[in-house]
Amino acid sequence: MSRYPEIEPYDRGMLDVGDGNRVYWETSGNPRGKPALVLHGGPGSAAGPNLRRYFDPAAYRIVMLDQRGAGRSLPPASDPATDMSVNTTAHLMADLELLRVHLGIERWLVWGVSWGSVLGLRYAQTHPGIVSELVLTGVATGSNAEVALLTRGLGAIFPGPHKRFLAALPADARDGNPAAAYNRLLESPDPEVRERAARAWTDWETAIIPAPPGSVERFRDPEFRLGFARTVTHYWGNDHFLGEGKDAREGADEGVVLRDAHLLKGVPGTLVQGSLDFGNLLGIVWRLHHAWPDSELVIVDEAGHDAGAVGDAALVAATDRYARSRT
Repeated sequence: MSRYPEIEPYDRGMLDVGDGNRVYWETSGNPRGKPALVLHGGPGSAAGPNLRRYFDPAAYRIVMLDQRGAGRSLPPASDPATDMSVNTTAHLMADLELLRVHLGIERWLVWGVSWGSVLGLRYAQTHPGIVSELVLTGVATGSNAEVALLTRGLGAIFPGPHKRFLAALPADARDGNPAAAYNRLLESPDPEVRERAARAWTDWETAIIPAPPGSVERFRDPEFRLGFARTVTHYWGNDHFLGEGKDAREGADEGVVLRDAHLLKGVPGTLVQGSLDFGNLLGIVWRLHHAWPDSELVIVDEAGHDAGAVGDAALVAATDRYARSRT
């Protein structure tokens, strides 16, 4: 067994985070255990029950939330009336702080997958002393180079799906940023335009990122598909909202998160990465690991973005080890 048995939450609620948003949260495990925050991927996915299983329920107070617009949080991104201008990385980090204070937590371990790793890294960099450890998998840093790889670079590996991906865009938008172009379609007042764009976007994601059957099944739900595509393209088409403020242009190619890796000094971390994850083509996870001396890198052979059972075992080993270090 690589993960712990299934458990149910002992508490849950909807937190008013402002801007008309209410964020779903839940806690499971030991109410007096070491606090651990779980950050789901996407952006635009949701916190599924299997994510609880990476933690010893006797040792951890496991906190999960659905980020703005995702899952059970309200209003949903699938509703065209939902204001996405108040759904940015800064807003999400502010929500984490509101939830931490609401739950009376001083410090917590942060566990993140894919986009959740981007959010977790930036949260730790900008909120010193709050994150006790980081455990990350399907590691990404939200750089423009990563977006370019996933929307254009992989076209050489998947030429057929990529041709269909670009063909769904207006002819005059095919040479620019595909994520931004898709986001414009997903903000269209025409529901048929939104639905076609959401289907084309998720078809491309399915083509390039092999995932467990359950992950593919969710794209068959038109509401999930629309909310997910709208949220991902909103972030990918706007530099993940990581270039705001005085550093808007500085280090844009490398990416803010990798550039600021030195701010993670003193925060222990574990990076679990499949050797066949296409994000590795840019060497991001290796560069992050070498720029962050307090991290360990676990490479899982013959695994992709989902590191599989071997990756699960490595993630559990990391949380088990960190459980012995109280916050």
